[in-house]
Amino acid sequence: MSQQETIQNRGMPTYDLQAELALVMKVAREAGTIVNTFYVGSSEVEYKSPDEPVTEADRSANQHIVSRIHAAFPDDGILSEESQDDLSRLEKERVWIIDPLDGTKEFIARNGEFSIMIGLAIGGRPVLGVLHQPDGGLLYTGIVGQGAFLYEENEKIPIRVSDRRELRQMVLVSSRSHRKQIVDDIRRSLRITSERRTGSVGLKVGQIARQLADIYIHPSPGCKEWDICAPEAVLRAAGGEITDCWGNRLEYNKRDVRAHNGVIASNATIHNRIIETVSHIVEEAGFNEDDGFW
Repeated sequence: MSQQETIQNRGMPTYDLQAELALVMKVAREAGTIVNTFYVGSSEVEYKSPDEPVTEADRSANQHIVSRIHAAFPDDGILSEESQDDLSRLEKERVWIIDPLDGTKEFIARNGEFSIMIGLAIGGRPVLGVLHQPDGGLLYTGIVGQGAFLYEENEKIPIRVSDRRELRQMVLVSSRSHRKQIVDDIRRSLRITSERRTGSVGLKVGQIARQLADIYIHPSPGCKEWDICAPEAVLRAAGGEITDCWGNRLEYNKRDVRAHNGVIASNATIHNRIIETVSHIVEEAGFNEDDGFW
């Protein structure tokens, strides 16, 4: 059953998600062009907090995406990292969740590992996602129940997660700039020996969606809804799974946008087994499902 059919069966309006995806792909590419002008030139860096940089590229891409989305879907809610959240979105069934530049540290480091992410959540669940890597021009898309694709140059490539089930054969994708000791503890406990490191959450999940990796584990509250909505839609469209560190589905369009219980993404083959190991380790470290990581 497709996501569109599911929505219809719930008594909700149907949506032409393919047409909406085509528009959002165009918007993401336009924002990528804006970001690249700063990437090859210069972009002033400020700090929202000691560990949260923001650049002119973030703000310019955000302004473009939000204005285009609002013009196309004036009745929908919008949650974007670089826009003030007036909480009016909480009254909306459909909410566009946007990170105009995921991986700002990587953008500043000029290593190419940053992305533009636009997701659509309906009824608190992600249904559509676009991940665009401006440096290199890769574009990941997904509609849950309708498949995921990678656009590279002029080629449209169907993508699907791997079918690897043995942990010793699996590849962990991890953060380049947010490494925590507990991730190493989990990796050793799972006996995973292969690892890739990259920046943006979207690019990590994209690697799982295209079989370059199999697992991503983020046992901390650092992720917010704009970090994971579009990636979740793409990963689910590609046959993968994403939950918190205790195996619960992630909810979107909440008042508190933080993922207090962390995030685990995988190719879905042994997701429950991974959850058992991760939840045990984080509970031994003093965290629990009720309180999360803070």
